[in-house]
Amino acid sequence: MSMSSRSQASEAPVRLLIVGCGDVGMRVLRRLPAGWKVCALTSSPSRQEALRAAGAHPLLGNLDDARTLRRLAGLATHVLHLAPPQASGAQDLRTRRLLQALRRAEPPQVLVYASTTGVYGDAQGAWLDETAPLQPRSDRAHRRVDAEQALRRFGRETGAHVSVLRVPGIYAWDREGGHPRERLARGTPVLEAADDVYTNHIHADDLARVCVRALLRAPAGRCFNVCDDTQLRMGEYFDLAADLCGLPRPPRISRAQAREQLSPMQLSFMAESRRLRNDRLKRELGLRLRYAEVREGLLAGSGELSDGGRCASC
Repeated sequence: MSMSSRSQASEAPVRLLIVGCGDVGMRVLRRLPAGWKVCALTSSPSRQEALRAAGAHPLLGNLDDARTLRRLAGLATHVLHLAPPQASGAQDLRTRRLLQALRRAEPPQVLVYASTTGVYGDAQGAWLDETAPLQPRSDRAHRRVDAEQALRRFGRETGAHVSVLRVPGIYAWDREGGHPRERLARGTPVLEAADDVYTNHIHADDLARVCVRALLRAPAGRCFNVCDDTQLRMGEYFDLAADLCGLPRPPRISRAQAREQLSPMQLSFMAESRRLRNDRLKRELGLRLRYAEVREGLLAGSGELSDGGRCASC
């Protein structure tokens, strides 16, 4: 889409479809420009009331059933795709069904997809920007690469203005399972310093702000690392959270011990180490992160702080 055609499109009423309107999608709804008409795809009838209350028109549909997606054709000028792939396989069949439905009529002008930083694989702690080669190691990451490729192809073939957000670990005090205090309370161990890996984070509110900015101004075909400025290894992150919450720091174990004590899912997050550059996010989307450091984000929303700067309500 040319700059002139995009300018003309921006003057028309925006009809936004959010696919996968969970925690981040609900935060997006609170930050949209006035006047946007919003529909949210949900497979759960019980969520319809909450979506309406948040300002979205709920649409019942399931990305695992192509027949339920037919009404999406021609519905929206903008699409925010936040839904994860299915749980197995190397292809993202859910994204493929969504794109098939969108092809049945006039395609959206803008499509923003939330991918994962797992597409980079293990960089052994090296710094990476968005030009780094994709080296997925798990099926979970392969599905995300498949989705990115399918979306880029969709953009080329239809003229839709597609951009990709590569998202690391999402956290927030008020996000279910999104604050390390739960893991700290369980006493789950982390790797000892010699084996530890670099990890990346973004506060859920900052991610929602990025989603809105991308819908408004992301260049076509562009990918963005959506992470904050913090450079911490995983153990350091949990040590910081423990100190802020007045909880014991997690025990440290070797990688060999981790293989014996932790689940395959937990181990998968300890198998890759990378540090991500976010210069493009700031420069091209003009975004100033509200929580540029995880210390600020871990405290945000926690209630009144103690005199020592710790989270008094942990």
